[in-house]
Amino acid sequence: MTTIVAVRKGNQIAIAADSQTTFGDDQKLLAGYDCFHNKIFQHGDSYLAISGSAAHDLVLQGALKELKKKDLTSRKGIFDTFRKLHPKLKDGFYLRPEEDEEDPYESSQMMVVIANAHGIFGVYPMREIYQFSRFWAIGSGRKFAMGAMFAAYEQDLSAREIAEIGVRAGCEFDVNSCLPMTVYTVEVAEDAAKETTA
Repeated sequence: MTTIVAVRKGNQIAIAADSQTTFGDDQKLLAGYDCFHNKIFQHGDSYLAISGSAAHDLVLQGALKELKKKDLTSRKGIFDTFRKLHPKLKDGFYLRPEEDEEDPYESSQMMVVIANAHGIFGVYPMREIYQFSRFWAIGSGRKFAMGAMFAAYEQDLSAREIAEIGVRAGCEFDVNSCLPMTVYTVEVAEDAAKETTA
């Protein structure tokens, strides 16, 4: 229950998130009451944000720290990293991987957006990994954020400004998202910039 966005435009990548935590259908924890309302955390040169249980934040941070070899710079590297993380999440952090009997794989129960100098990536519960060329959003406010960012993307705005517009739209219309937001930016790596122009 959140609005998390990532935007790539020009030589800038931005990741932004709202700050509300929601418990069930009838209780919320706003930033003014929450010492740890920032939904984005840094791991090495990457910024990560998670949609799902509030516990996922500390669990993923802990599991990543325990993993000796990890690569968050490419779709393949992220896939391999999350494949290695899955048994750690199950055995060390007691993740319940069941969602639906028909699912082809065990679920990680979380959606993750990763932003770094190499691009913006999405990790989905069955370890589907996507790399996005312009922008993406996850969480309960994602539809509002996607529409707002689509409308703003061709305007003379930076990645950061477009990300802020996306989160503001999510917070305006989604009952489970609320300001203030946090935003981080990185410059696109030279090799990643060449990939998009080739």
